[in-house]
Amino acid sequence: MTEFADDAALLEVRDLAVAFRTTYGEVTAVEGASLRLERGQTLGIVGESGSGKSTTAMSLIGLLPGNGRVTAGSIRFDGQELVGLPENRMRAIRGRQIGLVPQDPMSNLNPVTRIGSQVAETLLVHGMATKRDVDRKVVEVLEAAGLPNAKERAKQYPHEFSGGMRQRALIAIGLACRPRLLIADEPTSALDVTVQRTILDQIDSMTQELGTAVLLITHDLGLAAERAAELVVMHRGTVVEAGPARQLLEDPQHPYTRSLVKAAPSVAAVRLLPGAYTSSPAAPADRAEKVFQNHDAGASSHGTAPDNIVELRDLTKVYKIRGQAEDFYAAKNVTLDVPRGQTVAIVGESGSGKTTTARMLLKLIEPTSGTMSFDGMDVATLSKPQLREFRQRVQPVFQDPYSSLNPMFTVERIVDEPLSTYKRGNARERAARVRELMDQVALPQSMLRRYPSELSGGQRQRVAIARALALKPDLIVCDEPVSALDVLVQAQILKLLGDLQSELGLSYLFISHDLAVVRLISDFVCVMKDGELVEAASSEEVFTNPRHPYTRRLLASIPSNELDIEAEDPEIAS
Repeated sequence: MTEFADDAALLEVRDLAVAFRTTYGEVTAVEGASLRLERGQTLGIVGESGSGKSTTAMSLIGLLPGNGRVTAGSIRFDGQELVGLPENRMRAIRGRQIGLVPQDPMSNLNPVTRIGSQVAETLLVHGMATKRDVDRKVVEVLEAAGLPNAKERAKQYPHEFSGGMRQRALIAIGLACRPRLLIADEPTSALDVTVQRTILDQIDSMTQELGTAVLLITHDLGLAAERAAELVVMHRGTVVEAGPARQLLEDPQHPYTRSLVKAAPSVAAVRLLPGAYTSSPAAPADRAEKVFQNHDAGASSHGTAPDNIVELRDLTKVYKIRGQAEDFYAAKNVTLDVPRGQTVAIVGESGSGKTTTARMLLKLIEPTSGTMSFDGMDVATLSKPQLREFRQRVQPVFQDPYSSLNPMFTVERIVDEPLSTYKRGNARERAARVRELMDQVALPQSMLRRYPSELSGGQRQRVAIARALALKPDLIVCDEPVSALDVLVQAQILKLLGDLQSELGLSYLFISHDLAVVRLISDFVCVMKDGELVEAASSEEVFTNPRHPYTRRLLASIPSNELDIEAEDPEIAS
């Protein structure tokens, strides 16, 4: 083993090249990438989906897919060359010295093993616990990752967790061995801002106390600016710019970096949908109060507004929990309206009841009590023909793009499936519609023959959005639809949703933990906590004059909320 000098970097990557074997020949995914990570430092890698960020990270720990290989360059960790290192020696480093928090929680957790057992396995394999004390240490690790009721949660399975809770379980596994280097691949993309801050504070604490270095891969520029000392910007497999985070975001030099900064959403922005490109509120305050009357106290609204496409009244969902006498209220007396042609956003922490409310509206789960009305029809009493029509007019975009796409279908078949199911047009017309949808969501038509496993997380989410748009629905229920997307594609999708709303009169129920995105797209905002609606008003009112302490806490937790990363270049500002 070649040793560096005492002041050598913990990780140094030089001229890295990675290629994948495909049916069309060898494809280069990373070329000439170099980066340096000092001991105890946090280095951020930002860039579009497919830019080579995750491929670079997987190269460091020898977890490239079977058809991938490092073709050139050097990877040194603590003075030791990792390229070409035998697998048995790499296993001694992977997990114990270099931890990993992968991006997709559902495909990285064993669905038939309890969460606690998966954390315990990591601790036992790496000698961080004995069989006698492993249960206690599992609870400690889960608590450190921000999971409430950790002792009870350890007994549950991944499908019993929300998306954010599953991500926290992955973070717990990644931090369990207190590694010297933590590779965090979009570690908080599924988390609400308050838990995101808890997790990132925990990572910062490790960095300061133990000298743990962090390689942070993210598409969130605000998070990168707040948490990383240095940034590396990747584009099409190459490093196009690198430097101090604050300096790079305030004064980007490369055109691609400037485009990233320009596209980054901010809570200081205003409603960015067609017809609302002004600094005025998306809807007058008195209109918001009328639509959401009596919501502040969680009481029901009365009367029927003719311009509401959706009306929820006292919607409640109760679950029986194994081993507990008390029932769990996933949603309690939720009352809200979705005005026709407008966007209502629901925000709140993971487990606050956002997704439960959406799933009840979609008739994926039945409410315990309360009523739901869609376009004047009682959703609970729909006949089979009416339900078939309802399914066409209301389309979902789910949070986890991998689990919502059939892994055995090509992209073409996935997008075509709703068209075929509801017999929309002949084969030629459907094929043309599929190609049109691919263009709308910024995916090349060359991807039509690929499978979900061959796509990045962001690309899979775009396929899910294309499928939801296929039938030209009246209402789209968006459950974290852009959480997996980089800022450039995120901006494209938000603009697409706005254009469609303007042209077709679409209505959106938009669920998100990203308040900056909510600020850009919503007319009205509903804030949920512990299954209840605690505040509801116009977007302008919520963001400029939040009334509830919980809403103020959410806003205060936004990464880089006070950072000004707007570039001064007039070309960018335009």
